[in-house]
Amino acid sequence: MRVVIRIGGSVVASPPNPQLIQKYAEVFRILRAQGHELVVIVGGGAPARQYIQLAKEMGLTEQEQDEAAISVSRLFAQLLAMKVGGLNWKTVPTSLNTVLELLGERGIVVMGGLKPGMTTDTVAAMAASQVGAELIVKASDQDGVYTKDPKKFTDARKIDKLSFDDLSQLMEQDRHKAGIHQIIDPEAIRILKTERIKTIIVNGSKPENLVAALKGEKVGTVIQ
Repeated sequence: MRVVIRIGGSVVASPPNPQLIQKYAEVFRILRAQGHELVVIVGGGAPARQYIQLAKEMGLTEQEQDEAAISVSRLFAQLLAMKVGGLNWKTVPTSLNTVLELLGERGIVVMGGLKPGMTTDTVAAMAASQVGAELIVKASDQDGVYTKDPKKFTDARKIDKLSFDDLSQLMEQDRHKAGIHQIIDPEAIRILKTERIKTIIVNGSKPENLVAALKGEKVGTVIQ
């Protein structure tokens, strides 16, 4: 199966978690050995937002703030890529044009952000469309999609299955801004709705949830 895996920066980068990054590398090698092809997109998390704030305090534009965050996400992608494939994998893709070629060569591609105004959620959705992925799995800091923000509301309830239309109504923010942080960003939702790409949100603190999702086991929230 050809799969796009989106690892939230909130999972591996907030704070940076070397042990968890290593576990993800091991899981990716296992999934590859099982015959899956993987495009992995890594977010920059709290460190990216710190650099956004630094850039903002320097008087840089929102586009320039985004560029700083993209660099951070690519650094985490580079670390993960080298853990999977060694020093030859040190250069991560900076455009979608090279992803399909690299996927054919390696079976696994790891990357970060692409350009200002586009979150790594959107990169994941666009990559899935580009390579014809059957599934997107997002490793989040939540067990799935909730009726409300579970960090703010004790009565928030996890949803096992929902449609893309339902997801749009649950999201608080409907436009991109530097450092946006919600379970899936609005532009990514729009792409997923158009392309009808099945998406599963899982708890990213347990990389084995990716294996469970690909096996079709009940885990996280399924959106389709």
